[in-house]
Amino acid sequence: MSAAAHAKKGIAARLAEAAVLAALFALMYGVTRLFPGIHGGIGTIAAVGFLLLAGTLTCSLLEPFGLPHLTGYLLAGVVAGPHLLSLVDHQAVVDLTPVNGLALSLIALAGGAELRLPMLRQNLRSLSWATLVQNSLGLALVTAVFVAARPLVAFARDLPTAALVGVALLWGVLALTRSPSAVMGVLAQTRASGPLTNFTVGFVMTSDVVVVVVLALVLTLVRPLLEPGAVLSAAAFGAVGHELLGSISVGTTLGLVLVAYLRFVGKALVLVFIAFGLVLTEVIAYLRFDWLLVFLVAGFVVQNLSRQGEKLLHAIEGTGEVVYVIFFATAGAHLDVPLLRELWPVALLFFVARALVTALSARLSGRLSDDPPLLRRWGWAGLLSQAGITLGIAASIAREFPSFGPGFGALALASVGLAELVGPILFKVALERAGEARGGEAAAADPGAAG
Repeated sequence: MSAAAHAKKGIAARLAEAAVLAALFALMYGVTRLFPGIHGGIGTIAAVGFLLLAGTLTCSLLEPFGLPHLTGYLLAGVVAGPHLLSLVDHQAVVDLTPVNGLALSLIALAGGAELRLPMLRQNLRSLSWATLVQNSLGLALVTAVFVAARPLVAFARDLPTAALVGVALLWGVLALTRSPSAVMGVLAQTRASGPLTNFTVGFVMTSDVVVVVVLALVLTLVRPLLEPGAVLSAAAFGAVGHELLGSISVGTTLGLVLVAYLRFVGKALVLVFIAFGLVLTEVIAYLRFDWLLVFLVAGFVVQNLSRQGEKLLHAIEGTGEVVYVIFFATAGAHLDVPLLRELWPVALLFFVARALVTALSARLSGRLSDDPPLLRRWGWAGLLSQAGITLGIAASIAREFPSFGPGFGALALASVGLAELVGPILFKVALERAGEARGGEAAAADPGAAG
């Protein structure tokens, strides 16, 4: 068949998909207007089905433009969400929160299983320098940017200097968070492999541990700045150790249980994943452990202390597309478009500042660790995305400090919205330029890719 025939068939298929997507939106629009009282179980089930179909069709339509699938899922959720067409109402989005917990637990489990000891040893120098530079320089520079941008931040204008520094440090910690879900989602689409892929997975997954520790330490240090009369407490530092060591212990135990199950049973894994994601996450959170860290450690144990790692990854990949569609379509529905429209100038400032600091830190750490040119050039690209973890930390900070919490949370939501939309696109471009994405081998010949 000729290239022209292939092109015509491609155009016809895209037009058909566009027609189906338009019909799907029209049908959902009509149903929600005719039966506005549909809520609860039926409304949530309808929302899941709609987001799955709409997200899948949207990402297919965006493929010719080279955009990540995640972008299609997000856009479908944004348009259908409660802030635009309201095809999926706020209650349905709230009801899907447990499904997001399931998705994040599987993503963390897969991420831990991707951390192979030989790969970590090979990249130990790069990861060590990147962790040190990204976190220390990132915290310092983003904090300074927040202080300098004080006139633009409504909730920070009238704060005393000490309190301003405290809030700025908390914003700096927020800037250290990454999105394992976005990284794994892009990698699931591109099937990428190579030095950039290994570095990004290693850094993003291990950064969860670092952020847990840094957040707890900064919260302890800034409380006297934000709450008059508060003092530093050794008990607070003990809580950090309890959460970190407890999460690692529980994760190790869970990993060994998974090893035994995979070896001696190995059936109905989807049901096991659902039980872990919907039930175990609540139990771990109740025990005040970091359940994302628990699942990350569990995946690491299965991969490196047994021969069941590939079996675990294969089982998770079988649910991968559905998991990513639901997670990112729901994240898009969560995105408050009116708020983003209101706060976009300052949110854009902080997003750009964070991106520049990340790129600068990557260049510096790359030189210190003597990374290859390709990694120096593109090592920052997978570190820009932010998603559920960032919003969870922002919500926690908002609850801790109600005096400025609402404004802090709103600005975080707007900034994360930009990172959700832009970050995956930049990472996919970097993988293609580095020649690591499937079908991206030609890009490896690009002289700029190794510069």
